[in-house]
Amino acid sequence: MIKEYYSNGKLLLSGEYVVLEGAKAFAMPTKFGQSMTVSEREDGRISWISYDVDGKVWMQEEVALGDIISNNAISEGSEYYKTLVQVLRAAHSQNPDICKSGQGYEVICKLTFPRLWGLGTSSTWINNVAQWFAINPYQLLQDSFGGSGYDIACAQYDKGVFYTLTDKYNPKVELIDFNPSFANDIYFVYLNQKKSSKEAIANFKSKKSLINEQVTRISVISQEMSECTNLVDFMSLMNEHEQIMSDVLGVSTVKQELFNDFEGSIKSLGGWGGDFVMVVTTIDPRDYFISRGYEVVIRFKDMMLL
Repeated sequence: MIKEYYSNGKLLLSGEYVVLEGAKAFAMPTKFGQSMTVSEREDGRISWISYDVDGKVWMQEEVALGDIISNNAISEGSEYYKTLVQVLRAAHSQNPDICKSGQGYEVICKLTFPRLWGLGTSSTWINNVAQWFAINPYQLLQDSFGGSGYDIACAQYDKGVFYTLTDKYNPKVELIDFNPSFANDIYFVYLNQKKSSKEAIANFKSKKSLINEQVTRISVISQEMSECTNLVDFMSLMNEHEQIMSDVLGVSTVKQELFNDFEGSIKSLGGWGGDFVMVVTTIDPRDYFISRGYEVVIRFKDMMLL
């Protein structure tokens, strides 16, 4: 029997970093994601292959079920192997019925986006494993990679979400529709500077100088951005969000740093300084960014799962 699973990628439009402090975040699932197929065998091992969007293998490991069922220290193997064992052990702890003695599996994962884009290689993987094991994906995330979990919500739902970290195992998720009249003026530009989520969070925690008013204001911005019907108001909210986070992080905004002559608004998404930024302008910006070496420019309706 072959079982098939799929999870959506994600983009966090509002609330990066401060979502960890309880701010209401506004996120959207993407048309891009990751599939996973699981077939059974009986050799007591799990064969795991992960493919990038171009068909190249980026992870290929074989794990003995004994390494998952036991808690013995794993000193040998690649970092991918150790991470895979960590995730499968965390899944096994929630549901020990999947990995039993004598069973085995062949698992094949396929991304529909380049994994360096930062659209959720890890979160789509975690959510797919959670579906396979029929367990709580938020708990699996906390027991493995950590993070806020908003990306898990995007992996599960085909609509935009308000995400509030009320409980790390049971967060508050509200589904919303977001397809504004000015959607054709929204673009996403890949900066080609992959950021580690763990490093970005650690950097935030070392620098944060938050006050409750800032978290509250970001929550309001998330709400107002999702309800916005006016392009100028949406851009104003983007700019305010950027300035708040610039002050919190103690770094320049991406527009100040890289695109100070651009006519429009630019907002960082996720870890500042890498992955995608959101661009809003009434003039097609593709020539501007491509001429500066940023060749991946995607329109809102080509990126978002609507």
